[in-house]
Amino acid sequence: TESLGRSSQDPVPVVALVASFAGVAFQRSTLSIRGRLKKQSRIPVWLLPLFGGLVTWGIGSSVFVLTGKIGVFGLGYQDLSNALNNNFEWKIAGLLMLAKLAATIAGYSFGGCGGIFAPSLFIGGLSGFFIAGVAGLIMPLTPSDHIILTAVGMSACMGAIVRAPLTSILIVFEMTHQFTMIPGLMIGMIISQFVASRWGELNFYDALLVQDGHELHKVRPPIDLQSWQNLPISAIANPQIVSIKNLTEVELREIVATYPYRAFPIIVDGSAQGIVTRAQIEDALQKQKLPEVHEVGFCYSEQTVKEVGNTFVESTVPVLLVLDRNTKEIQGIITLHDLIRAQAAIQN
Repeated sequence: TESLGRSSQDPVPVVALVASFAGVAFQRSTLSIRGRLKKQSRIPVWLLPLFGGLVTWGIGSSVFVLTGKIGVFGLGYQDLSNALNNNFEWKIAGLLMLAKLAATIAGYSFGGCGGIFAPSLFIGGLSGFFIAGVAGLIMPLTPSDHIILTAVGMSACMGAIVRAPLTSILIVFEMTHQFTMIPGLMIGMIISQFVASRWGELNFYDALLVQDGHELHKVRPPIDLQSWQNLPISAIANPQIVSIKNLTEVELREIVATYPYRAFPIIVDGSAQGIVTRAQIEDALQKQKLPEVHEVGFCYSEQTVKEVGNTFVESTVPVLLVLDRNTKEIQGIITLHDLIRAQAAIQN
């Protein structure tokens, strides 16, 4: 491969911008459609992936009839490899990029499963190849320049979605083994991370967790078990408390539909009234009665992880509310699952 010349450097920022915006468009569109579908109740959840599959089939079949290409279906490695080998029509690359983006959005938003690496590489790679084709009309570009711009698009699109700059560069480099691409990949990645950060703080995976009601409470535990056991429970407690304000049917249905937790505290005017489990709420809704309420458990913010662990062992409560010893105000919530998960982190 020839070195990265001036002619291929000029389109690099444009390719990185287009590929990054494609990644941002995928994430924002998928989350938006997925969020609306989660709130609807007319179509059963198990049936939604079928509609996503039909949309993907329709897009892919239309593209196949027009171009004879099957990159919308599956991983699309054959079409992407042809682009990297300059054995591809750049106009078709633009059409395939848009079709793959629309099909991937439909597949994920309707509940389909699968990885995101291959689609992001395909979308970014063909967007880079398309921009290279357009740029070639107004400036001299060599076949090596087309390959470099394709690789820049791959890493930029993937980087915008997963927010892992080094990983995105290394994956593309391992596919090409061309050191001359590194400067272009680095320039593209800087632009990619800037664009992605302007449109949201979370990567695609974390954004999915937040949309499903999970709180991203990241813990950095000590490096040894003794220090971990002496850590105050406030260091790992979740300050974002999801509580029930009343036992009306509307409140209970909304809480179980929005959050995946197994137990919820009942907090009225800052005072804890008890604990209700998900199973009891679902049973009560089915039988149209009030759920059984358990006595709430407490611990103090300065108590150690070991002390709180013993409290869980000695009682049957699934959740403890963390209180300030002086003011008695609720500062957070801790579950046995939180405790075990955080402790497992120091053993890995």
